Amino acid sequence: MNALKPLPVSVCIIASNEARCISRALKSVADWTSEIIVLLNDNVDDGTDRIAQAFGAKVFREPWKGHIAQKNSAADKATQPWIFGLDADEEVSHSLRDEIRRTLAERCDCAAFCFPRCTLFCGRWIRHGDWYPDRQTRLWQRGKARWDGINPHDKLAVQGRIGRLRHDLLHYNINTLNGQIAKISSYSDDFALGAFSRHLTADWTDIMLRPLWRFLRSYVIRLGFLDGWQGGYIAWMTAFYTATRYAKLRLSRTDSKK
Repeated sequence: MNALKPLPVSVCIIASNEARCISRALKSVADWTSEIIVLLNDNVDDGTDRIAQAFGAKVFREPWKGHIAQKNSAADKATQPWIFGLDADEEVSHSLRDEIRRTLAERCDCAAFCFPRCTLFCGRWIRHGDWYPDRQTRLWQRGKARWDGINPHDKLAVQGRIGRLRHDLLHYNINTLNGQIAKISSYSDDFALGAFSRHLTADWTDIMLRPLWRFLRSYVIRLGFLDGWQGGYIAWMTAFYTATRYAKLRLSRTDSKK
């Protein structure tokens, strides 16, 4: 694979202090793509920049603007016809890499491609529930998509048809329960701020019924129980996160009226 010509793809990564994991992400794309863009928060100080440069990445630093603005800023720096959005805690599997190579070698009218993402959580690859297949649209033609959504849940808005690939992007999730709980706190804050700025509201159904639905969907309908205790915990955690983010939105609305 190393002897083959790199694909006309720019990999774009946004990162904070990610020295513990970014090498795996960079190694998975360095030998088959033409460009790697790494956009760091301006306060990164753990050597993430030096690791990225060792893989030939172009490294930039900017103040944190939120997931959506930061990802768009990284994509704006890309020069290749295709862009691949990758997180620092992810890895492109060999099978997905080969599928992308075959796909881009063919003539197609797709503006973007999505593929499943498989997450490692507390020692188990999750294959059911709300976390799988967790399709991600991450490969697109430059100029035909922009990141949109409500922070921290960015979503690629594509102008054109989205093709579907079969093989997995691998996600090495925070592997401690304390880290996952901290993530819930941070992400729910971001959601409440973003939803508030868009004049969205939350009532008792959002706080009581949405979490119940998310648990039933994850654990029962989408067979999360097949992923052992991890699948059960993910279902409860997803329900709690849902309740927390809408409670924070409701509280922000109440506080704004005082």
